[in-house]
Amino acid sequence: MAAAAAVESRRAWEVVVVDNGSTDSTRHVIADAAERTPCIRSVFEAQKGLGAARDTGWRAAEGEIVAFTDDDCYLSPTFVDDLFRVFAEKPELGFVGGRVLLHDPEDLPVTIDLRDAPEAVPCHRFLPAGTLQGANLSFRRLVLARLGGVDRGIGAGTPYPFEDIDLIAAAAWAGVKGIYDPRPTVSHHHRRRSHDFPMILADYDRGRGAYYMKYILRADSRLAYILGWIRKTRQTTGWRFPEVWEGLGREFHSAWRWLGERGSRLDQAIFSVPLLLGLLTTKVAAARLRSGDSGFRALARLGWR
Repeated sequence: MAAAAAVESRRAWEVVVVDNGSTDSTRHVIADAAERTPCIRSVFEAQKGLGAARDTGWRAAEGEIVAFTDDDCYLSPTFVDDLFRVFAEKPELGFVGGRVLLHDPEDLPVTIDLRDAPEAVPCHRFLPAGTLQGANLSFRRLVLARLGGVDRGIGAGTPYPFEDIDLIAAAAWAGVKGIYDPRPTVSHHHRRRSHDFPMILADYDRGRGAYYMKYILRADSRLAYILGWIRKTRQTTGWRFPEVWEGLGREFHSAWRWLGERGSRLDQAIFSVPLLLGLLTTKVAAARLRSGDSGFRALARLGWR
């Protein structure tokens, strides 16, 4: 919220802060900031999770362009004007992802995007997680309305942390044009250090698995995401390490859980067995590698690369 006061623009803009079910002094902190910075206002969302929070936030916003960022990010002073310029230059765009810098050089270089050239997001294609970053992701309001908003059952704070790539993929598979542009910039102060890395990877694995399964369950994107998942798996390096197999196992488990919660009976009949076989394979592989099975190491190197 402090960064909002540093933004310099003559355009009309606002900051909608979503209080996601806090039970501490958060609402008082927001109220105090709103008194000092008139462009800030808040809404309350009791349902836990970033998907629910973002869905409530965009619906409360009044602007034609809705920009999502996180509570640990700092907007550049020219953020509003830079974002407006990107959308104005390309009226056909429905969404834009921007540059995300690492605020503290001591933090892990994760959840950032340092690309320095624009890059289009293709429609009707498999989109890998991380295509754009949720810390700097903007949509035309009409696009969010067309998509039905943000899936309220996913995001950080839920078992399925993939609300950003889900919204991007939903738009791209609806034929909406999007782009990465480095001009709108935020600085991410996520405070994650080396000891947090295993937990970060586990969250990414769970998010990817559920994300892949969500789009495998759609008839239009099914083939692209089956092939895309296979391709991403084959591209993974370091198959001789148990951590790689454990990560893939988390993807399978999250996909299987999503299938059980959101798939039809027919979907479950089709996909349950392959997922469970994949999960069993990854568990066996990780266990054998941890036990020092050199023969299995050779099999992993030669057969799964």
